[in-house]
Amino acid sequence: MSQSEGSTARACRTCDGPIRQAPGGRGGRPREHCHGCRPSVAARRRARPDHETGDCTRCGNAIDFTIAHTTRRRTRCHTCAPPRTTRPCVDVDAVLADPSINESARRVLHHAVERAQAAGCSPATIAGLVVGLFGQLTRPEGGDPERHNVRRSDLTKVLRVAATAKLAAAVLHEHGMLVDDSVPAIRVWIDRKSAQLPPGFAEPINEWLLELHVGGDRARPRSTSTIYAYFGRVQPHLLGWSQRYRHLREVTETDVRIALGGLAGHERAGVFTSLRSLFGFARRRRIVFTDPARRLHVGRAPKRSVLPMTAAEIAAVKHAAVTPAQRLVVGLVGVYAARATAIRLLTLDDVDLARRRIRINDSTQQLPDLPHRLLVEWLTHRRRLWPHTPNRHVLVSRATAGGTEPVSDHYLSWHLAMQHIPLERLRADRVLHEALAVTADPLHLASAFNLSTQTAIDYAEIARNLSERPIEHQALGP
Repeated sequence: MSQSEGSTARACRTCDGPIRQAPGGRGGRPREHCHGCRPSVAARRRARPDHETGDCTRCGNAIDFTIAHTTRRRTRCHTCAPPRTTRPCVDVDAVLADPSINESARRVLHHAVERAQAAGCSPATIAGLVVGLFGQLTRPEGGDPERHNVRRSDLTKVLRVAATAKLAAAVLHEHGMLVDDSVPAIRVWIDRKSAQLPPGFAEPINEWLLELHVGGDRARPRSTSTIYAYFGRVQPHLLGWSQRYRHLREVTETDVRIALGGLAGHERAGVFTSLRSLFGFARRRRIVFTDPARRLHVGRAPKRSVLPMTAAEIAAVKHAAVTPAQRLVVGLVGVYAARATAIRLLTLDDVDLARRRIRINDSTQQLPDLPHRLLVEWLTHRRRLWPHTPNRHVLVSRATAGGTEPVSDHYLSWHLAMQHIPLERLRADRVLHEALAVTADPLHLASAFNLSTQTAIDYAEIARNLSERPIEHQALGP
């Protein structure tokens, strides 16, 4: 399906008329209203009765709203309004040729300009980047004048745009002139969440979350999503226990049984795993005398059932995937059952368009017509937006075009999951259809999609059960 076909197929939510999409990609959020029905925040603000009349807060005279239309609530008349401030014009070449800066700073500035141009930044953004870096690199400070280190916190204050500050920090890091004194977001989150609990619970919870983050003597570090999930499962129970007890060590086995008693299925298994992790850590650190969850067992969680996608679900995904990046990701998941991490880490060296080969899921596979066409479409779009980017990853965003790192998880979530394109659902559907085609062979599934042994066996069992009920299988759709 071409881009023009995908864009004209969407109907307006208000009048059900066609929506004309502008040529080129708009990002991950497609339009939902036509031009005539499109809501406007400015129009709603202008329509407010209190926006049409008012007195100046400085001189007390009436404000004439017919002089200039604005979306903000005006508080001063035309005479008392302060003059508009414009960004001063900066000659980047003159700054780079300034004889007062040393050679190391000049190399950093040249490198930053090249990276910003490769990322497609505007001239105003490049000028602000050069001015900010120039001020930090020429700031009077003791030490070696030929090697001026810049703190990350100072850089963030000067360059208030996050993408620009990240680009400047990457350039300074490559030149060995960055002092990273920033606090990771997960550390701030841990301190904030643990501070919401009473003192007898706050300190053990803070230490437990920190060990999950950095790891311990016999424990590996956990991912950020795992830390969020563990704390989210135990937080309601901790709040309830903190109202009756003063310390975590006062929680008994009966309290844990009551907490697990009202749960079932995967929710119960997840809460039990989190509580075992918490009290096991507290027992090793001798925060509690006994582990109240040690002798409890909830059994194995029930296996998740997977059914093939219906025709309506497939049509919804086709309707939602309108940009080249969305179509490429959907195509890679639909053909190779690739995970989000594998797609994010896919580089140009892994793709051979001439020989129609691609290395994905830790194996080299053929490149059929559909993914080949989607790759060519996205790479053409990528080259048009960022022709000089040094990034070797296939998926590139505005935030990563000036560097070499892959796109973030939030990039895929924003462009796919938040646009009603479920990647895991598509991936499970692809593996399940392959299992039905090869008579539920788990060895073939494990080698074709790089699955673990147990996961391949689970998919084979689901396919075997569906094959034994052909009538129900036919009713589910293609």
